[in-house]
Amino acid sequence: MTHNGLRYQVATKWQDSFRRFNQREPGISGLIAFSQAWDTATEFLKPRNINEPLPPRQYTQAVRVALDVIHKSKRLPTLIETFLSQVESLFYLIQQEVDQYMIEYTSDLDVGIISRMVYRIHEWMKQWTPATELGTAFQSVYINFFQTHLFSILPGGFSSAFKDLIASTLAPEEEGEALKQDHQIWFTFDALGLNDRFESLIASVGYEHIERHVLESCTGQWGEPMLTPTRDWMTAKIVPWMLHVYGRNATSTEEARAMLAGVGSRFDFHMAKTLCDLRTSEIFDIIIDFPDSMGALQDLKECLQRVDQRAALVQSLRQAHRKRLLHPGADTKLILSQYVATIKCLRIVDPPGVLLFKVADPIRRYLRDRPDTIRSIVANLVGDDDSGDALVDESEPPRPLQAADIEDYSDPNWEPEPIDAGPDFRANKPSDIISTLVSIYDSKDFFVKELQILLAQRLLAAGDDQSDKVEKERRNIEILKIRFGEAALQVCEVMLKDMTDSKRIDQHIQSQKASVIHPAIISKHFWPALESSEILMPGQLKELQDQYTAEFTKFKPDKRLRWLTHLGTVDVELELEDRVVEALVSPLEAAVIELFSEQSEWTLDDIAKRVGLSQTNILSKAVDTWLDLGVLASAGEGVYRVLEVSVSKGAEAKDHVHRPTTVEMEMPPVASVQQQQAEQMRVYWKFIEGMLTNLGALSLDRIQTMLKFAPGYDRTITQLAGFMEAARREDLVTVRDGMWKLNK
Repeated sequence: MTHNGLRYQVATKWQDSFRRFNQREPGISGLIAFSQAWDTATEFLKPRNINEPLPPRQYTQAVRVALDVIHKSKRLPTLIETFLSQVESLFYLIQQEVDQYMIEYTSDLDVGIISRMVYRIHEWMKQWTPATELGTAFQSVYINFFQTHLFSILPGGFSSAFKDLIASTLAPEEEGEALKQDHQIWFTFDALGLNDRFESLIASVGYEHIERHVLESCTGQWGEPMLTPTRDWMTAKIVPWMLHVYGRNATSTEEARAMLAGVGSRFDFHMAKTLCDLRTSEIFDIIIDFPDSMGALQDLKECLQRVDQRAALVQSLRQAHRKRLLHPGADTKLILSQYVATIKCLRIVDPPGVLLFKVADPIRRYLRDRPDTIRSIVANLVGDDDSGDALVDESEPPRPLQAADIEDYSDPNWEPEPIDAGPDFRANKPSDIISTLVSIYDSKDFFVKELQILLAQRLLAAGDDQSDKVEKERRNIEILKIRFGEAALQVCEVMLKDMTDSKRIDQHIQSQKASVIHPAIISKHFWPALESSEILMPGQLKELQDQYTAEFTKFKPDKRLRWLTHLGTVDVELELEDRVVEALVSPLEAAVIELFSEQSEWTLDDIAKRVGLSQTNILSKAVDTWLDLGVLASAGEGVYRVLEVSVSKGAEAKDHVHRPTTVEMEMPPVASVQQQQAEQMRVYWKFIEGMLTNLGALSLDRIQTMLKFAPGYDRTITQLAGFMEAARREDLVTVRDGMWKLNK
């Protein structure tokens, strides 16, 4: 039963196929006609070797009838398969030519060879393309088949060669590349499927061309914005090229614009990214060159809105700061200047301040650890910075120090924080430069104390004719009151008042008994601690001091005058046998030369005993001053004598008067903030020593908590840790597992 059924099915199908091929003709005449039509169609479609001279192929009536017969017989798919098999069998001819062209290109590296190869492959493709009368479906199958086999025979080096060919279409005209105006080749690429196959490679050629132009034209050009000129260049050079690549089939301007919209946006994005990467790599030097680099900052601001490179900018700038700025070889003034320039530049690039917050944190921490940061900032505030680079714009009016911003959610213009802002961003965003610099430290008290020290030095160094300088300092203090408040600068007001009172007291004493001494009389408790000295003034210098003290006591019987003999200057006139020497020297130098009025020869040890100074190195510098002026001469090891007659000029130097020689004076030695803090911490050492003696080993937190009960203690735990570490280096204490104890 099974075999009979199968035989019946086979017989039925055979009869159906026979009737279809026979076209219901009598006998086998229809089958013979189909066979003839098949031969005619296959002969017409058979691919030819274009290297052989053959007559052109013609679509005749016989071919049309044959194809119609095959179509009615439903054998057209078989005909297509047969045709494609014939094409495949002759594809070795194309491969041979491709290999030959690639060998020539490898030898000459001439992109014209690749161009000729492409056109040659296209000739093969056109020669084998079925007639249009066969329908688009037939041609579509053939094109896909041809392209697939073409990609399979292309050698590995074709991608690089094809990229060079594409690059030649973008080459400047002056370079004389072979295909700079050959637009037809793009249609050939499209016909062979190369545009779709190598789409990313073609785009990379455009990207690289843009990158070269940006690097060549924009590197180091910071004065003017370069983004708009670069876009104009792209419109003139890149867009026409893009039109051939991506919009060659457009029939109107609007259609071309629509076709280029997406790809044009990608090219513009790449241009912005390239310029952004360039400006990111140059950002440190751009900041140094500010404000002459305003154009580059505007470019960077616009590019960051187009390209998400904010994290790369922060990383690049922080890395540049670590390498070029935040190291011991950089001067504090330079770091501050660069920090201020960074603030100004990043506020232009990113007005909300997120980038500045992330970049500034390492600079602020580094400056906080530098001992002279406060002094540099304060010196700039009061106009004592002679570097020529002011941290504060003089045209900017002084404003009070600004506290951290407080969120006002009822403000209709309130905006949420940027998405890349950190948790502490809003609390650290003062708007003006001075507030930003002061916010480096936790309290403004450090700056106020440094202001007092600097003011004391400047007032004490003012000299006899000090009215103008004192008034200048008074104006500075009035300006600083606006920033720090009047209460914070009350001590400075007392210091200025002391200078005014000192002049008034000196005028009164001079009216009672004229003296060549004009001291600056200050209040001990309102001035910063001055370094003490044990210098004893000999001879007439001592007499002048005693006379002035007596007159002062008569005028101020409730006050006591204590001389700081190491401060100030003395204008001396020395009468020698052949000359007169005038010089402005320090009190110690005046005391040294005064001793030689008693005897003409002194040893260094004897001089030290008379002036009460144990530091022989300081005393040697004072003696060297008179050696340099030719007043003293060495008479042996540590022995000096007066030169009454100049050795160099002899008798000719008689009655000759030397012009005054001004010896550069150092600023009065006022103890710095750090020195004052260290001295105060030594007072608290007694408390710490008592704790560790009575309670044993203690943690730093426990010591800090107990010290808060000490009168006047206001140090942070970080400052306490620094002091304890210094005590450990002096072997006063030891630490183990965070527990401090006395070193027995």
